[in-house]
Amino acid sequence: MKNELLAKRLKELRKANNYTQEYVASYLNIGRQAYSHYETGRNTPSSDTLYNISALYSIPYHSLIELMMTNDHPFSYQTSPAYTPVVNDVSEFLEYINDPKNEKKLKLLSVKEKELLYYFDKLTVKDQEDILDFIKIKVKKK
Repeated sequence: MKNELLAKRLKELRKANNYTQEYVASYLNIGRQAYSHYETGRNTPSSDTLYNISALYSIPYHSLIELMMTNDHPFSYQTSPAYTPVVNDVSEFLEYINDPKNEKKLKLLSVKEKELLYYFDKLTVKDQEDILDFIKIKVKKK
């Protein structure tokens, strides 16, 4: 079975959101059977389809890509609750973290670090300096 970790995660996400295969397939504009093959690992979704799936479940696109890559590496997969950033417009956050011009600076960051950077980039230079001063004070207290 190809991409069994991705297949397992797609099924978990669908069930956790109480969606049917028909609903997800309709959202993706594909047939139910085609979507079913993604959940069984028989077929692998295209990158566009993975992006749409990430938008449907409000999860980072790269988290699905990593599951596909994990099959080729000796890492173990552990099911954990999905981290949902506290962002008013989740689609804006997803666009930010999936934007190719942000790829290098976000590549090795955790989701929380990405969220912090997302908000930090929205601040004025003065506010950024204030935040940095605050962080330095907090670190010195420890």
